[in-house]
Amino acid sequence: MLRERTLRLQFGNRIEAICVVGTQVAIDVYGAAPAEALTFSLKHTDGVEVEVISNDQLEPAPTNGGKQWPLDAKTNLKIQMTRPSTEANDNKVTVNYYGENGGPPIDQAGIFLTGVGISLDVDADRDGVVEKNNPKKATWTWGPDGQGAILLVNCDKENPFTAMEDCQDDKVYCKEDLEDMSRMILRTQGPDRLPPGYEMVLYIPISDSDKVGVFYLQNPFFGQRYIHVLGRRKLFHVVKYTGGSAELEFFVEGLRFPDESFSGLVTISVSLLEKLAEGIPHTPIFTDSVVFRVAPWIMTPNTLAPVSVFVCSVKDNYLFLKEIKSLVSKANCQLKVCSKYMNRSDRWMQDEIEFGYIHAPHKGFPVVLDSPRDGGLQDFAIREILGPDFGYVTREPLFEVVTSLDSFGNLEVSPPVTANGKEYPLGRILIGSSFPTSAGRRMTKVVRDFLSAQLVQSPVELYSDWLTVGHVDEFVTFVPIPGKKQFRMLMASPSSCYKLFREKQKEGHGEAVMFKGYTGTDTKRVTINKVLSNEVMVQENQYVQRCIDWNRDILKKELGLGEKDIIDLPALFKIDKHGKAMAYFPNMVNMIVLQRDLGVPKPFGPVIEGECCLEQHVCSLLEPLGLDCTFIDDISSYHKHLGEVHCGTNVQRKPFSFKWWKAVP
Repeated sequence: MLRERTLRLQFGNRIEAICVVGTQVAIDVYGAAPAEALTFSLKHTDGVEVEVISNDQLEPAPTNGGKQWPLDAKTNLKIQMTRPSTEANDNKVTVNYYGENGGPPIDQAGIFLTGVGISLDVDADRDGVVEKNNPKKATWTWGPDGQGAILLVNCDKENPFTAMEDCQDDKVYCKEDLEDMSRMILRTQGPDRLPPGYEMVLYIPISDSDKVGVFYLQNPFFGQRYIHVLGRRKLFHVVKYTGGSAELEFFVEGLRFPDESFSGLVTISVSLLEKLAEGIPHTPIFTDSVVFRVAPWIMTPNTLAPVSVFVCSVKDNYLFLKEIKSLVSKANCQLKVCSKYMNRSDRWMQDEIEFGYIHAPHKGFPVVLDSPRDGGLQDFAIREILGPDFGYVTREPLFEVVTSLDSFGNLEVSPPVTANGKEYPLGRILIGSSFPTSAGRRMTKVVRDFLSAQLVQSPVELYSDWLTVGHVDEFVTFVPIPGKKQFRMLMASPSSCYKLFREKQKEGHGEAVMFKGYTGTDTKRVTINKVLSNEVMVQENQYVQRCIDWNRDILKKELGLGEKDIIDLPALFKIDKHGKAMAYFPNMVNMIVLQRDLGVPKPFGPVIEGECCLEQHVCSLLEPLGLDCTFIDDISSYHKHLGEVHCGTNVQRKPFSFKWWKAVP
């Protein structure tokens, strides 16, 4: 970008100026003309293009000076250097003025020009290569044909001897740290040195100083050292002009994720400054800018392949761990067990963290989002997950009260969907909230704002405050259909359970016993007949079904689903003394999904002919889709503590193959 300036000719003085190749400069020929001058001609060297503006007409000027133009106040010249100079002042424009009677010129003025090429370049076309002077590098657009560079928040930790993310310091510890950053190249061409009074400055606006950092390689041939030149307290950096054809390489890191007060866009500029005279400050005569977008944090749905399963070891879950280990081995992924020392008796791995990732054309890595719940697992993500190529981010409210709805069992994401004519190729985030007309619990605003600001997985708020714990994973989940780019949404359903129990009662199995084999504190004999005759429980579950149906309608609308896409899993609830609902038997929808292998809470349903009719029913719904159900006993170690298999585990998954920048939010 040129701040177009006008050069004024002066008789008797040698005028020198720098022109950036490809940009125009105006020359005032009228203001410098002798009073008696009526026409003018001009000569110029081959490295300069000159256009004459006379009578609102634009005309290229020949190099030999053979033509004369009338002189008036509207007459002007536009000049442009066509190539960089090899020496200072190696190009010239000469203007001759003529009087009334023609003849030789009555006066002459000229200007000596130095051409320089300056281009601040980034990977604007997103192919992993920093191309030269992309015309769209100063803008950012979404979609398959979008343009604009991408920046990663440098939120992993390469140095094992520090406790914080790399973006929290101003140092580069290793080449792996640089690989997380985006390359930016300042390309210059011109003479060996600039004329006196000129300098180049790289800078950022103060509003971006806490969002972006820039490093520069110093002494590339004699002990490489990367110095921090922009970001935080450093708003500008004077760039040394090296002469000839040069490429100065910079490395750019993101410091913050998009948020309510930050769109994700940052701008970096370079300006050529000119000093008009001693004692007068420099002014910019040319500016080139680039725009980066900070890559969003992206969640991964159940339809993506698992990489690792995380679970806690606590005093009473040995058998649960054994079953999880068997399932994980069957699914061919890794198991990572958080020790008793680290979890401090906090078993709720799903509630503490959520796995996602960030991605740019040059690099991508997983990033864990740490919840503000801060139970016994408070330090787990920082101490055990944050490391090389595994990032960390958190959002902590300053004034809001943290509730159960801030645990990440209340944070899920759908598979890719199309709803209301709009595509969501990365799915949509689902969070639980209070009923729209009530003043109940909500996820804290700072977390909701963070999720919304990522743009690519537009959140949907559901109604979950009717539950004791209040998490969306208590009534909805998603499973893939193996071999197809399809999925099914599973929903907890009291009406489905009552329908099944009534069918079994009609078949003569009303005395079939529930919780058989469970040696818990509640030893009352529970049968199908007792459940169906319990009017209080019937009414409570009618209420629960209405709450779930409210969410069902929202999900169908916001995810573009039909009834054929939904499978109802039998569930029953009971209401606590505060009027909130909790699962009566282990809630099967709260399962762990490892591609085709499902770890389903063992429901301990009515046993008929040696088989649990609830397990049998769920298998009949899911196994025809190519899914394999493993029923895991969590009743003592999780269910009685108001959670299930999903609540006690967490899955890191592979990222989407779809590139987020090709979406249109």
